[in-house]
Amino acid sequence: MNSVSPSLNNKGTGLNKTSSFLKRLIQQRTLAFMCIPFVLWAFVFKYLPIWGWTMAFQNYKPARSFSEQEWAGLKHFRILFEDSTFYRVLRNTLVMSTLQLVLGFVTAITLALLLNELKNIVFKRVVQTISYLPHFISWVVASSIVLTVLSPDGIVNLLLTKLHLLDKPVLWMGKGNYFWGILAGTQVWKDVGWNTIIYLAAITAIDPSQYEAAEIDGAGRFQRMLNITLPGLKPVIIILLIMNLGNILESGFEPQYLLGNGMNLEYSENLDIFVLKYGLGMGSFSLGTAAGIFKTVVSFIFLFSANHIAKRMGESRLF
Repeated sequence: MNSVSPSLNNKGTGLNKTSSFLKRLIQQRTLAFMCIPFVLWAFVFKYLPIWGWTMAFQNYKPARSFSEQEWAGLKHFRILFEDSTFYRVLRNTLVMSTLQLVLGFVTAITLALLLNELKNIVFKRVVQTISYLPHFISWVVASSIVLTVLSPDGIVNLLLTKLHLLDKPVLWMGKGNYFWGILAGTQVWKDVGWNTIIYLAAITAIDPSQYEAAEIDGAGRFQRMLNITLPGLKPVIIILLIMNLGNILESGFEPQYLLGNGMNLEYSENLDIFVLKYGLGMGSFSLGTAAGIFKTVVSFIFLFSANHIAKRMGESRLF
């Protein structure tokens, strides 16, 4: 009986895979050529800057060349993890990111489900347009609106005092424990309409015959949403969740920087502002880079953990 060595089998399999890959690449050469500019962009702006991570392991001095820098090992990471301010901004970042993630998903999915149930097309378009217009407002303008509305003589204090819910105006932006809620509400107002677009697009891909069959069986609107629409959105929700978990430490920069002040600094300062303050404000480039590396490593852990969990749940892998 003739037998084939496992190594030869593996070698043959590898050659077949390579041949199949090259064949598909030639067939899709137009798409491959179209991808070249984006690959070059990613390499230049996303991978080449990783060289700057070496600053975290040096006592970096801007005036010196790379060979003249003094290496410091993990010194700056030790300083970072011994700094109580770092743990405060880490807490703020995680809380703000979690609120943004949860409220962003819940409000966008809810609005998409409600818009899908509207039968009046004109009214549906008007609501959808009004809901996503704030997305195109810059954070500078949006922050100015929020500060004006929540000022002591703003409309919020005026309404609450007129309704006798407050005895006197409240300085909302001067109380740190209100900042997380104000920021989360502002981000929902600004992005909820824009975030519904992808869910509405996913809903259109659901087979209409499923709704017709459910209606014949006597299912109401709520039952159709619960048993047909939401399961149809499940793959999209999981993919978006994986992508957003990778940015769990990216709670933003502009809204916190524009809405933050000395009175709510204890709750408004996040990792991005911390890096800016130490890296550029105080000239401690090494410490700022160390904080940035920490943020990237944690984001990678969350990203691949979420992807692994999705795979275990039977969903197709994104990466």
